[in-house]
Amino acid sequence: MMSVNQPKLISGNANRPLAEAIARRMSIHRGETVRLCDARVERFNDAEIFVEVFENVRGEDMFVIQPTSNPANDNLMELLIMCDALRRSSAARITAVIPYFGYARQDRRTKARTPISAKLVANLIAEAGIERVLTMDLHATQIQGFFDIPVDNLYAAPVFALDIKHQFKKLTDVTVVSPDVGGVGRARELAERIGADLAIVDKRRAAPGEIASMTVIGEVKDRVCIIVDDIADTAGTLCKAAELLKDTGAKEVHAYISHGVLSGPAVDRVKASVMKSLVITDSIEPTPQVLGAKNIRIIPTAPIFGQAILNIANGTSVSSLFDDNTLSPIYEAFYPAA
Repeated sequence: MMSVNQPKLISGNANRPLAEAIARRMSIHRGETVRLCDARVERFNDAEIFVEVFENVRGEDMFVIQPTSNPANDNLMELLIMCDALRRSSAARITAVIPYFGYARQDRRTKARTPISAKLVANLIAEAGIERVLTMDLHATQIQGFFDIPVDNLYAAPVFALDIKHQFKKLTDVTVVSPDVGGVGRARELAERIGADLAIVDKRRAAPGEIASMTVIGEVKDRVCIIVDDIADTAGTLCKAAELLKDTGAKEVHAYISHGVLSGPAVDRVKASVMKSLVITDSIEPTPQVLGAKNIRIIPTAPIFGQAILNIANGTSVSSLFDDNTLSPIYEAFYPAA
């Protein structure tokens, strides 16, 4: 088995605060200071990306922290170019830590003469010299099969479960809701973790991007409804689902979303919606508008990513982080035991 050194972190510009938070968490775990590798990632006047690493990385176990969020193309190219620089500098192993995997929604051909962009991105990542990918809540889990390298897909559900147990004292009143039939598996997993009922919003489209009708399957009257999904982009469907649940008799509506893309009018829609709260992770760096919204709350992912990086570096199990007993001590500072 190949012997590797202690993990070394480097970050692009996509979500620098998360990278710094991961370094701080790893410092706590290891009992010594972990800092981001000294480097510059900048652009020439014509927007070409240039990377220069100021530290020796020869023989190092490198972890590149870079979600491919908006602007997806720029952030993806930053990731690829950083990894190329590390490979040419003789890094022993390169792991791409991609908290939000852009292009994941293009995982199949929905009609003739369309690409499978997620597969193309997987090919680019492998060709850049990346040997492993660490991500969270892939839009479609089969994307792992697009890679010929190991992919560790973390789940937000265990962290959401800890938060829900902390925020909602009476879980017997809670119903977890999937906003569409395709997300039932994700919603069921969370419902089982907190011992809650399950409901589904069945939506039918008249045309792409245009919803003809929505129907609630399950009992939501006088219930505290928690909508769970992986991505909230423009938040149109999310807000309509919340409104439908309210109209059907729900007492309160909350939402837990893994990746708060929140583009265009999304934040204004959420602020004006009937949702009492929208909870997202910091897999995508929140904008000032998101931070200023009173009904949007952010859950940190640095503890779980920091531990996953240490587990990968030490050759121990990453799937152990899906277990509540393993995860609870990692998030003890945020959710202290009663």
